[in-house]
Amino acid sequence: MNRPLILLVEDEAAQREVIGYNLTAEGYRVREAHDGEEAMLLVDEDPPDLIILDWMMPKLSGIEVCRRLKARRETRGIPVIMLSARSDEPDLVRGLETGADDYVVKPYSVAELMARVRANLRRVRPLAAGALLEFEDIRLDGETHRVTRAGKEVTLGPTEYRLLACLMEKPGRVLSREQLLDRVWGRDIHVETRTVDVHVGRLRKTLRQHGGDDPVRTVRGAGYALG
Repeated sequence: MNRPLILLVEDEAAQREVIGYNLTAEGYRVREAHDGEEAMLLVDEDPPDLIILDWMMPKLSGIEVCRRLKARRETRGIPVIMLSARSDEPDLVRGLETGADDYVVKPYSVAELMARVRANLRRVRPLAAGALLEFEDIRLDGETHRVTRAGKEVTLGPTEYRLLACLMEKPGRVLSREQLLDRVWGRDIHVETRTVDVHVGRLRKTLRQHGGDDPVRTVRGAGYALG
């Protein structure tokens, strides 16, 4: 699976450097913005898996960035961790009511912030946190990279494994070929959309090698879904 992309929005250079360094050390990809306006541009350009957002910033405050993101259908599902020196309860409530998924008060420990990042990512990208995913009789262990169906081990190639993981993270959700290309192969690699169909075919065949129904559903003109 592609490493999760974190957008770090912080106007203090020293804070950006410390947080960015630790996020990179944790294995995440990191993009940085020094104000709210730049953050909105970066989100549109390359939607992140999670946003760390400082409350007090020039041009466009973190609270306003959060409000705008949560008001848009295409970005409202991105977890937002708000950083703020405001520790009073009314400020905490305001931040959460604006749509922030988590709220960390300055000064904070880097270890605590990293734990919050992992917890929020686990909710939207469980495999990125090494989680165990299950759908009907299919079981995928994100730590050991083992897949079983009805208790029998299924041997998948790396691409089919990532493809199955993407589908299992959101059972029932239809993913377009373009979305699968982005999540499985990555934005920087040019692959024809037809390639997705070929690998889906291989995944279907392998998952049915011990019997059972085809769990992958084709949605004509839209893409693929699990179940």
